[in-house]
Amino acid sequence: MVTRRGLLRTGSATVAAGGLGLVRPPRAGAAPAPRLLPSFGRPTRLDVADVSALDGHDQLLLTTLQGVVNRREPRLYFRYDTGDADLRWLAGTGAGITPHDHALDLVDRYRREVHGAVLIDPDVPDSVNVATTLAGLTDAVAATAEQADRHGLRTVTDLRGRFDPDDVPATYRWQLRHLFPRCAHTLVAGLPPVRTVPATGVRWREIARETERVRDSSNRRTRTLDLSPELSDGGNGGAVYLRFQDSFGDDGWGASVGSVALYADGVQTVGFTPGTEAEKPYLFDGLNSSIGGDANRFGDGNGGYFVYRFTVPGGTERLVAEVDLWNQFLVTATTTAPTRREPFPHFRDYAVASRAMVLWLAPAGETGDLLDDALSRLAPTTPYTGWFPNDVAGEWGGVDRASRHGVEVVATDFYMNGTVHAGVPARVSSRVRTRPKARLRNRVYVTFTVGEGDNVQYCQRRMRDIWDDPARGTVPVNWTVSPLLADLGPALLAHYQRTATDNDLLVCGPSGAGYTYPASWPEEHLAAYTELTGRYLRRTGMDLVYAYNPRNAAGDGWTPFDERVVSSYARYTPLRGIIQSWETGDLQTRAGGIPVIGTFFPQGKGPEFRDALLKHIEHRDPSRPLFIAAAINAWTWAPNDIAALAALLDDPFEVVRGDVFFELLNRTHNRE
Repeated sequence: MVTRRGLLRTGSATVAAGGLGLVRPPRAGAAPAPRLLPSFGRPTRLDVADVSALDGHDQLLLTTLQGVVNRREPRLYFRYDTGDADLRWLAGTGAGITPHDHALDLVDRYRREVHGAVLIDPDVPDSVNVATTLAGLTDAVAATAEQADRHGLRTVTDLRGRFDPDDVPATYRWQLRHLFPRCAHTLVAGLPPVRTVPATGVRWREIARETERVRDSSNRRTRTLDLSPELSDGGNGGAVYLRFQDSFGDDGWGASVGSVALYADGVQTVGFTPGTEAEKPYLFDGLNSSIGGDANRFGDGNGGYFVYRFTVPGGTERLVAEVDLWNQFLVTATTTAPTRREPFPHFRDYAVASRAMVLWLAPAGETGDLLDDALSRLAPTTPYTGWFPNDVAGEWGGVDRASRHGVEVVATDFYMNGTVHAGVPARVSSRVRTRPKARLRNRVYVTFTVGEGDNVQYCQRRMRDIWDDPARGTVPVNWTVSPLLADLGPALLAHYQRTATDNDLLVCGPSGAGYTYPASWPEEHLAAYTELTGRYLRRTGMDLVYAYNPRNAAGDGWTPFDERVVSSYARYTPLRGIIQSWETGDLQTRAGGIPVIGTFFPQGKGPEFRDALLKHIEHRDPSRPLFIAAAINAWTWAPNDIAALAALLDDPFEVVRGDVFFELLNRTHNRE
């Protein structure tokens, strides 16, 4: 088997103890901590430029340049969006800053450090990933032929005409056969080759909206959507775009579609079921949606949506769509192409610098088999960085497949400037927080846990936004973070540790040192994951974890942790408690000697959330304590929302930090 212990020959970088990643040579007498993920040295001087106004092609060129340059020594740092996330962390690098008004001028500045350009094929989106892999192997940038000509870059490899745009598996089979043996196997990266960018000036007409919060299929029925108004707006003889999204957007239960039929003057011209070959000609933008187990396509909250494009026969006077539709839907239409596709540039600096293979394989069907092939080539506990396609099996299928191969997932597809942040020196504390004293009473103890902490880009961007909310610290809250930030962004983790109030507790995000489903791990490899987790928890001072496990056979919930899994955590980690993703709040076990409690995750905020808690405790025994681990949606809540909810929770509720919560839970167990 090919292992990830391949040597990465990058300047003065050397392989860490155990071959687990790139580190700079230690000072004499120093014993370096073994790393899972590479660092490329301490940044001392950074050329900084704003790339937010550039298109994906130019960002791809610059990000792959950043990977080649920063592998030798971190010197390039970019601002990727109009927000201030990248600039907020820049000062903490401790490096000298040289600003540049024109980011593309840096190509000429660093031209001598690259060997040329790998030319992508504009007709084959996945050639972007092949070009990124080759850029890492050949010290080149990924670019179009026009970009290479404009910047005077010689052609290292020309991918144009090399691959069939309709045979994605063949593209990645070629890469596995010809490039994987040459790659470093410290990590593999799953990155979307392209992204969708909104067009300007698009006017949408609302057609249908669900005004009630519906989290099941109780409102499922075939609805008639009249698209005739679009005929007078250029659709007749042209195209109509039909968009489905979430009418609420704050609880993850967006529009779900089971079938679509289109009728022009009463004659059916289109008919398909989502996820089939018949759907493909009409799916204009499905990157922000997923396929469900009901042969349905859905676009949940946090920006999820999908768009179909229909060509309208000339002379049509009446246009109607019949759609099997349910959940919290919002349906709109336009005659203007609402998005364009361009290369997805993010995290490619880290992939290039690591000489990692980059792929993008949906975890189902033929591509799922190919993903299995790729994962089977990796040694246990090798990180799969990036993410998975939302289509077909999406997150659950991807993480489960990785787990079955003994591979943990590190969500990094939107992690910016990773080659810089991984090398910033910072004092990450290994001290476990002092637990506040608490008296056990017959009350309802509630602990709030903000999720998404396994998601490294969340820790870099969204978490910093809500962490800076002045209301943070007014009530006890558990904040999930990735202990792997000790490798990928030590200064980020140190900032959260240093600025935490007495009411803030950092806990490990799903499900330890990388997002995984422990029960899916092979028996012979599970201990490797829990040992790795134990090492990073001790290094970062965390002793609680928010964890996931595989979906149940019905696909409508999760399986509880069993004795095998919890015993492994108990043996190899310092964990004092496990909060398991559960949603209904009715799970509480002590398998393996560690208390495990399931989350309670009702919809809505404020009074709606409070009312759900009251309903949940309707039949409680007032003569004994009750414990509720309440989950907080990190993308739609902020500390002021949590504080507002806590203010509504009077007797018999008491809001406590997670460490206090498990201490009281253990006392309750011991007295019974």
